[in-house]
Amino acid sequence: MSFVLSCGGVSNPPAGRMRFREVNPSSSSSSSSSSFFSGPELRAAYRIQFPSLFLSLLNMSSSAEQSPPVEILVREPDFFSIWAGPPFPASNPSSKLDKIPCSATKFSQDGSKLLVSSKSGISIYDCKTLSEIRKFEIPALLAAVFSPCGTYLQTFQKSASPQEKNVALWSVASGEPAFQFFQKNMSKTTWPSVQFSSDESTACRIATNEIQFFDSKDFSKGIIYKLRIPGVTSFEISKAPASHLAAYVAESKGIPGSVQIYSTKKELQTQPIARRSFFRCSSVVFQWSTTSYGVLVTAHADVDKTNQSYYGETKLYYLTLDGAHEGLVPLRKEGPVHDVQWSVSGSEFAVVYGFMPAKVTIFDKKCNVLVELGEGPYNTIRWNPKGRFICVAGFGNLPGHMVFWDYIEKKMIGQTKAEWSVTSEWSPDGRYFMTATTAPRLQIDNCLKIFKHDGSTYFTKMYDNKLYQAEWKPEAPEKFGEINDLVKSVGTLKIDEPKKQVQGSKTAQSSSNNLNAGFSKPAAYRPPHSKNAAKVQQELLGGAAPSSSGEMSKNALKNKKKREKQREKKAAEAGGNDN
Repeated sequence: MSFVLSCGGVSNPPAGRMRFREVNPSSSSSSSSSSFFSGPELRAAYRIQFPSLFLSLLNMSSSAEQSPPVEILVREPDFFSIWAGPPFPASNPSSKLDKIPCSATKFSQDGSKLLVSSKSGISIYDCKTLSEIRKFEIPALLAAVFSPCGTYLQTFQKSASPQEKNVALWSVASGEPAFQFFQKNMSKTTWPSVQFSSDESTACRIATNEIQFFDSKDFSKGIIYKLRIPGVTSFEISKAPASHLAAYVAESKGIPGSVQIYSTKKELQTQPIARRSFFRCSSVVFQWSTTSYGVLVTAHADVDKTNQSYYGETKLYYLTLDGAHEGLVPLRKEGPVHDVQWSVSGSEFAVVYGFMPAKVTIFDKKCNVLVELGEGPYNTIRWNPKGRFICVAGFGNLPGHMVFWDYIEKKMIGQTKAEWSVTSEWSPDGRYFMTATTAPRLQIDNCLKIFKHDGSTYFTKMYDNKLYQAEWKPEAPEKFGEINDLVKSVGTLKIDEPKKQVQGSKTAQSSSNNLNAGFSKPAAYRPPHSKNAAKVQQELLGGAAPSSSGEMSKNALKNKKKREKQREKKAAEAGGNDN
């Protein structure tokens, strides 16, 4: 994709005639005669007239040419297809791979390979060529997953006896098993059995009271060293570099559960670097920052002993490697933790929490409050891969409201709605947001929707048949160009326009003010007992609580007069008795 500055064929155009448009290189309109780089005279004119804009366009055109294509995987009941991602020509997506039979599909974490499961076995596709490169025929298969870079395929088979090794790690390149062992059962906490760091530099698995480490490049060496952690039930390796891991030890016989952080290097594993103990916890979910500075731990208890929630109790802990924080995240509202997500930089994280209407707060990596995004019917937050835009939404049993924020400009940029959405995610280039209503969660009204970064609807497709999966092909965000410099350059140009366009309508001004009003700074802390003070005062006085300005409502004034009359009456009666 390239960006073209169009001036109606004039080499030195009037400012009012200049316009900016986006051109798809695959379309016929993107010819050499209309390209930004066509003609040395035109190029020189832009460089002299608008030097900053010229450099921005030049950089964006170069980065756009190097950016990988955005693709979408769509799976229906009996087949899947790969679409060329937006922008769509003529508002309709084109298929790069159409109606391939399957029962399940999954991309590798880096998007280099695609796993396709069908009745005939497992096929591995190369995502660049979209061609099948390997096929595995594995009987009684229950689960299969890629390593992060697609180097290995890990499979779990139904086993008849302990002598039968039912977990295998297959080399995708050779098609041969690199490592095999027996595992009795499979659960969310124990699968995948062998865990890799995001760069596959570290590989390990959990065993009874210990974590076993392997050489990720040569599994024939077997276990190279062990980390003993009595009672360990789950763990997760930090992001690249894979320098540390977080392990969870469940509560047992009156001893509290705990989360402990260890180094992945054998010589530094004598004691945990950080530790936090707590009671009332059934399971935990780890979320490492992208810089591996700290880990967020969502602790879930199946039973809420306060009887405030049918779905149990959740708490959010935060542990850092330097010991700056080892405790609860200071949330400002009681209730469950609905969603947590780190920014791509790892410098801040966002939390949706509290009883409805839920509260949304952004913290820095030191666990200090940066900004609050208000309250609403929310349970989902998605941070743009480029770190600029944020979508806060309420899906599942909520009505599907979505609010889009510009985190850099500190303002709301749009609102929309996507009812009954099951999945939601930003595109790898950060320009589009996709939601999908899928089976088996919902058997009717299955659909796929794509929105622009400001929440405006770009594409919608309804399915008479069922839709089982819709997801973007993973790509590293740094492979895509930025648009911030271009927006700034265009904003600095002085363009003479009609007066009424500059002033705008009252409706447009009011809507703009409403959007900007939502982004608020953190409010002062209020203890829990003071939050119901106004309500208690209302019940006691029989009317609304006095406002901060000192004015009283009609009911409050009426009650005040009644009390004054009662006091006068009692005083009069008391005076009469004295006489």
